[in-house]
Amino acid sequence: MIGKNTEKVGIKKRFFGSRLFLFIMFGLAVVVAVGYARAYYQDYKIKQEIKNLQDEVSSLKKKKINTIDILKYVSSTAYVEDQARTELNMKKPGENVVFVNNSGEDTKSNTTQDNISNSGQFISNRLKWLYYFIHKPLLKEE
Repeated sequence: MIGKNTEKVGIKKRFFGSRLFLFIMFGLAVVVAVGYARAYYQDYKIKQEIKNLQDEVSSLKKKKINTIDILKYVSSTAYVEDQARTELNMKKPGENVVFVNNSGEDTKSNTTQDNISNSGQFISNRLKWLYYFIHKPLLKEE
């Protein structure tokens, strides 16, 4: 009986000490390392994608805030009034409107109040406002 135990221990010792066991363990270690590396790379890619999505979310939030601010301004009465003044050449009651007509020849200074003439349609609103604020007399063709 002692011979069989010694023989079993000897077989085990020879197997664990053999090159075959070494190659099997090396192969198993390579498989585990490759699996770990693959999982690590997938984790890295997922973290990068999460970071990119978070950056996109923050930029979209900023864009949303800007869009909401623009929407508030567009729906405000100040915007409607501004558009009525610039696009439709309207005025508030009691305001004085002044138009400039540059015909290029004989022009004389003249201030027009509460009159809207067709000749004023060819002057930009920015120029009209500039003349209004600096109190420069506007030119009118006579």
